[in-house]
Amino acid sequence: MAQIISAARRKVKGRGGNYEDLDGHTDPAPHSPPDSLRSEPAPNSIYGGDDSSDLLGQEMEMTSVSVVPDDTFTVTQAVNAFGFGKFQVQLSLFTGLCWMADSMEMTILSILSPALHCEWHITRYQQALTTTVVFLGMMLSSTFWGNVSDRYGRKKALTMCAALLFYYGLLSAFAPNFLWILFLRGLVGFAIGCVPQSVTLYAEFLPTKQRAKCVVLLDCFWALGACFEVLLALLVMPTMGWQWLLALSTTPLLAFACICPWLPESARYHVASGQPDKALETLQKVAKDNGKPMLLGRLVVDDASMGRRGQLRDLLGAELRRTSLLLWFIWMACAFCYYGVVLMTTELFEASATRCSGDGGFSSQLKPVETCSADCKELTTTDYIDLLWTTLAEFPGIFATIFVIERFGRKRTMAVQFVIFAICIYFLLICSAERSFLTAMLFVARGIIAGVFQAAYVYTPEVYPTPLRAVGVGSCSAMARLGAMVTPYVAQVLLNSSLLLAMTVYGIAALLAAVACFMLPIETKGKELKESVSGPQLHRPQPTQSTAASS
Repeated sequence: MAQIISAARRKVKGRGGNYEDLDGHTDPAPHSPPDSLRSEPAPNSIYGGDDSSDLLGQEMEMTSVSVVPDDTFTVTQAVNAFGFGKFQVQLSLFTGLCWMADSMEMTILSILSPALHCEWHITRYQQALTTTVVFLGMMLSSTFWGNVSDRYGRKKALTMCAALLFYYGLLSAFAPNFLWILFLRGLVGFAIGCVPQSVTLYAEFLPTKQRAKCVVLLDCFWALGACFEVLLALLVMPTMGWQWLLALSTTPLLAFACICPWLPESARYHVASGQPDKALETLQKVAKDNGKPMLLGRLVVDDASMGRRGQLRDLLGAELRRTSLLLWFIWMACAFCYYGVVLMTTELFEASATRCSGDGGFSSQLKPVETCSADCKELTTTDYIDLLWTTLAEFPGIFATIFVIERFGRKRTMAVQFVIFAICIYFLLICSAERSFLTAMLFVARGIIAGVFQAAYVYTPEVYPTPLRAVGVGSCSAMARLGAMVTPYVAQVLLNSSLLLAMTVYGIAALLAAVACFMLPIETKGKELKESVSGPQLHRPQPTQSTAASS
């Protein structure tokens, strides 16, 4: 059998280079590895059974397998060769369900606070704390989930995340008092901190050319989850109350937890953790699902991924210091503005009848910050419908970003969108007798800031090299949580004291972020992902190859 395959290899050799025989003998090749790195032959090859003797059949089967000239390939080369197909479509649905569940837990914050205000007589500061504690849990858990993901794999981390998120989300519905709801929602936030790992898993299976569009399109599931949560609140809140809303909102989490056993593990994780055989199995499944031939040769590890994991201080080296500091501010401002719009929507709808003076002018004093239950106003059916309209704004925002980002670049797209958002925010100061004007301005503002968020998600992984990509995205995500922790005290507390001051804060934050976007030193449009860090700022041990033979 070994002689048959060796003969077939020698016939292929004349068409593209020199290749390693499966019986362990190697023809001379410029990139041939040392003997110690060669793989042993598989006892049962997929090219035929042990009793196969038809050489012509073997040759035909060999020619149906893609051949890499230097007899090696990396995970990146394999993923690009297999393209976007059935495997990525299935993974899009699985990852999208995770994002949908995350979105529902975030959207519920703007609905839960007014309900608790009326039922438990909590103050405005306590309402803001209900939101802040969720983002605090997310920020504190980012490093934890990153370490779990790197050590045990993305699949195991996401499985644990789904189980904990479902458990604590369901327990929140049985909270007997305000302190318990704070504690349980904080644990919900801790579990949500793992959700970005689903995007990491998703992106690692995406071909280079489709990565930006697919990551942005993933936000459609976020928008779908937000819309579903509003519709659920419209049906449940008037009759069953917030407890049932919290319980029913965990349904997508249960569904995601059930499909976690079918999630693929990252091939990059397997290679980096010294499990090339498992990585090959995953890549073979990708090739089979996409209807593409498996690459022939040895799977090797990218040199850039062989060193130690990047650390936070590496982001502040001479080459990346300016980029990192600017991105941290951009992400913080983006989350501050996005969740500000989400939270202020219900506040503005509640006060829509009293926020303007009789002559149509603007009254900066809405109502006292410390309100009692007699001052509470539960959301009506009209409020929920208008909230649904503003939530639907994320869909056009996503598609507009996809259209613009590949034509005008990442930096310019984010900067212009921040400016448009600031303009829309200042239009909210205009008091109109038509409530539709308020809804329209919130619609545009939310669509624009959702687009900025997705553009940032595209730009950040592209600008950081492979050794620093995970820590770079993680640090930006942590800064976003910090902005989200602060925004409830503006959107729910300051806004009820002075609408003018609250809108000014959001407008200035957006304009400063626009300036920061223009100041970014690197435009990543049309560029390949950087694999290594130039200069001495990231010191890695001498890389060694980890190889496995493709069966």
